Amino acid sequence: MAVTVPVNGNIITWALSRAGYDVTGFSIKYPALKVDRWLQGDKQPTVRQLEDFSKKVHVPFGYMLLQEPPNEAIDFPFFRTGHAKPTYQVSPNVYDTILDLSRRQEWLREYLVQLEAKHLDYVGKFNQHTLVAQFVQDLRDQLGLRAGWTLACPTWEDTLALLMDAIERIGIIVVQNGVVGNNTRRPIPVGECRGFVLVDDYVPFLFVNNADAKAAQLFTLVHELAHVWLGKSAGFNQDQLLPADDPIELLCDRVAAEFLVPAHLLSDVWTGIADVRMLATRFKVSPIVIARRALDLQLLTRAQFFDFYNQYMEADRHKRDQQTGGGDFYRTNKRRVSPAFASYVDSAVKSGALTYKEAFKLTGLYGDVYTKFINEVVIK
Repeated sequence: MAVTVPVNGNIITWALSRAGYDVTGFSIKYPALKVDRWLQGDKQPTVRQLEDFSKKVHVPFGYMLLQEPPNEAIDFPFFRTGHAKPTYQVSPNVYDTILDLSRRQEWLREYLVQLEAKHLDYVGKFNQHTLVAQFVQDLRDQLGLRAGWTLACPTWEDTLALLMDAIERIGIIVVQNGVVGNNTRRPIPVGECRGFVLVDDYVPFLFVNNADAKAAQLFTLVHELAHVWLGKSAGFNQDQLLPADDPIELLCDRVAAEFLVPAHLLSDVWTGIADVRMLATRFKVSPIVIARRALDLQLLTRAQFFDFYNQYMEADRHKRDQQTGGGDFYRTNKRRVSPAFASYVDSAVKSGALTYKEAFKLTGLYGDVYTKFINEVVIK
């Protein structure tokens, strides 16, 4: 006879709600589990059934045995455009992504400390009263980039790739993903999260939502980078590339704008909104970054900017909808894992500081897939 597990109904209800289900909807989709009878109290799940349930609602099995639902509030602010106050509650997919990267960061920090690595002196270097010009110059100096550095890139897509590589070279991990881990059934909504940054004085982690248009990711990345210099972890949705009404967010936005498109360079060549796409080609940033900068400098009205932004993003969504195929798995996971992070994991495995099983869990890549990834993406 199968062993059953007593489970509190409020835990089941919480898990269903967390995953976006009600009892009826879940029971229709998964009738074999008979969740409605668990809640009625006339039947208890077996261990296997409870494990199956926990996987379907994306909740750790151990949570099913709790007396009360856990507190899943995050410990840093998540800013929303149009809101004066941040929130500390996020959706399960964003929460699980934060949890996953926090685990990676905790492991890597401990590993670097064991290697007697020095802490990063630029973390928390500035505050909200720092002048934008000083802030931007220090970013360029640390990254080894000159004013107008984007002009030398072939395309704005190359600008994004070059910047991510430069950021990782100075000790910051950049993760680019649009789903939880490798689970394509668990997307991270752009409307909730464009990105977040986990600040640490040994190894900050930047997360960029890859479900977002590449055109917007460049701005998000520099905004996050500014948070590292301020020593403040944060998440944000940056609706229409506009910040929340918060001094730190406003500063990060101004820094990102000046870093990507210096005001004097744009003002010298601006003649009107018709120039946006041409100037994007010249500056090697996306058209919406040019439009966003023009808004800052009052070269565009808010109405003109929003009209351009909405049209551009709609065209981008249509273009992505037309694309077929899942792309190259290893190329996709290069940014999901981060080449720098994977290199540390590989070194730890080879030195005996980490087992292969632990490496698989940290990277989300298993067996031969992990080995091929290391050989083709990291060592290559």
